[in-house]
Amino acid sequence: MTKTKGILLLLSLTLSVMAQDKLFTLEDLNFGGTNYRNLQPENLWLTWWGDRLMYQEAEEGGTYDAKGTKQMVFTLQDIGKDFHSAYAAQYPYANETLVLLKNSKRRILYDWKKKQITWTQTCEGETNADWNKSSRAVAYVKDHQLYIRDANNKESQLTTDGCREIVYGQSVHRNEFGIEKGTFWSPDGQRLAFYRMDQSMVTDYPQVDIFSRIASHEPDKYPMAGETTHIVTIGIYDLPSRKTIYLKTPLGSVCGDSVSAAVPYLTNISWSPDSKTIYLFELNRDQNDCRLVSYDVTTGEQTATLYRETSDKYVEPLHPICFLPWDCNTFLMQSQRDGYNHLYLYSKEGQLIRQLTSGHFVIQEVLGFNEQQKSIIIASNERHPLQRNIYSLDTRTGKRTLLDNGHGSHHAVLSENGTWFYDKYTEPDVPRNIDLVNVKTAKTQRLLTAKDPWKGYRQPIFENGTIKAADGVTDLYYRMVKPYDFDATKKYPTVIYVYGGPHAHNVEAAWHWYSRSWETYMAQKGYIIFILDNRGSENRGLAFEQATFRQLGQIEMQDQMKGVDYLRTLPYVDIDRLGVHGWSFGGFMTISLMTNYPDVFKVGVAGGPVIDWKWYEVMYGERYMDTPQTNPEGYAKTSLLSKAKDLKGKLQIITGYNDNTVVPQHCLSFLDACVKAGTQPDFFAYPGELHNMRGHASVHLHERITQYFEDYLK
Repeated sequence: MTKTKGILLLLSLTLSVMAQDKLFTLEDLNFGGTNYRNLQPENLWLTWWGDRLMYQEAEEGGTYDAKGTKQMVFTLQDIGKDFHSAYAAQYPYANETLVLLKNSKRRILYDWKKKQITWTQTCEGETNADWNKSSRAVAYVKDHQLYIRDANNKESQLTTDGCREIVYGQSVHRNEFGIEKGTFWSPDGQRLAFYRMDQSMVTDYPQVDIFSRIASHEPDKYPMAGETTHIVTIGIYDLPSRKTIYLKTPLGSVCGDSVSAAVPYLTNISWSPDSKTIYLFELNRDQNDCRLVSYDVTTGEQTATLYRETSDKYVEPLHPICFLPWDCNTFLMQSQRDGYNHLYLYSKEGQLIRQLTSGHFVIQEVLGFNEQQKSIIIASNERHPLQRNIYSLDTRTGKRTLLDNGHGSHHAVLSENGTWFYDKYTEPDVPRNIDLVNVKTAKTQRLLTAKDPWKGYRQPIFENGTIKAADGVTDLYYRMVKPYDFDATKKYPTVIYVYGGPHAHNVEAAWHWYSRSWETYMAQKGYIIFILDNRGSENRGLAFEQATFRQLGQIEMQDQMKGVDYLRTLPYVDIDRLGVHGWSFGGFMTISLMTNYPDVFKVGVAGGPVIDWKWYEVMYGERYMDTPQTNPEGYAKTSLLSKAKDLKGKLQIITGYNDNTVVPQHCLSFLDACVKAGTQPDFFAYPGELHNMRGHASVHLHERITQYFEDYLK
């Protein structure tokens, strides 16, 4: 070997070693970072055209077969210069070669076979747009008013009194109860159901915009627990007659101490297959009495109460009923009445036909139906509480057939008639796979095996296990993240990351056990990160979640301290350097742990923390805590104001200055309590930001969180 070749070989080996030794930055790991997308697992953007799989890319769309062969059917160049992305392309008609696209000014149907635009609709100024493929009409909000534009581009204004206080066609009840929008088309596209929310009686929360020359008042309507809340009604607009009627839903007092006669929450709107009947769940303000009710859409009169469910704690309807495609006299309903979310078949008259699923597992999603097999395609955690798997459920026998590999966390999208689905899934050591699955045979065809995008970096060690809850019986699942060069003979500062509240979980059988990328950043800096899903979190059944009822934070802290007990048994955990961090409910938990166990936690960072539940919003707060009037002991016990005097360690509180979810009154009141008690938290606010930091501000936020532990825990 020549000297030159030897030098080149040595250089090549050095570069190879260096390539395996790269360090992460927050620009790599945080979603607001400049290199974040390059370190995400490879993906495919897919949709369905009937039962044909279609790919979506920036400049084009086309078919994608089981062999992974692409066949382009249109490009943006074919259409015109004013369309800039094909990622949102839709194929609404299974038997027509039409693709639906929109930009800021127009919505079109482009026929790729004829290579021409066959239909155009104006869409300038639309918000909350809801397009119906049957009538090609679109409902939308503009300048607070609700409009409909029909297929012939004729605009009709449905309302005239819309304003900040009278809200039309948008999500109501602060997005609780599974509500995500405010308009609901009938199957034939000839009628529109819509929400009207009168919040004129709701107190303004005084948010401030500091970016104008002189700071200006920009208040939010924010109904707090135990206070006056809004009134919601449901309108029905008939396109042929251009007339609106309102459902005659019950109304009552919602003021102050008089909550027993409150307006019910109106949730989970659905239509009958013949478009003549509306169904919805009506829930009393105490949220312990839920009724499935039907209304005639021509008169607005109630026609029947089909189902009623009560509880000594709460009932939480999250899913609209759905009629079987092959039987317009039978509908599917989801309920947790036996302790877990399961499926039930009912006649349209409200008679129970049968319970379709049962057992100590949760139906997580109904993906759709396969009419040929008379089956429902579902996702559940039947195989393991940390998994999400896809099944075919026979509506005649109740038999469930597993359609995936039985591991990991699977998210599937079903084709129009339920013959196929594409399945994007991960496992703890699988970044992402995408399979095309035949529902009848369960045979799969691999479309994508994503490579590890972190290859060449110093990756931490991700572990998973269980401990017992404070009740000594219930299994709780944890994730532990260790430095890449972990040495069991050393002692490491350890940070507990916590959320702990309802409708969320932190540990899952997904890539890296569902780890947040900030944990990788901290592990790289020499910390161990520990994450435990306590009782009160999701996907474990009603008793697991409702254990915290009327005393938020108390059971959760007991379980988190069992996690601390476990950490004490590990010789490599430096229990004298224990920190805690969380956001929102996790911010509440962080300060709760710091003040209730001041000799355990040395450093904490609490983001957007709830301090006293009487300042949180009505729907969520009263579901889990009742009202301050009916549960004064619970509100007093869970309030952190009286705990300000007990703060010993270093605590940083962070908030979005314009947080409209956990309003700034929370953290500011805690700071005031600390001033009076003589304790010394630190505080940082992000001007103009809401409950979570957006864009690159998130990188700044996570560097700040990290630096606080570097300064005071290491």
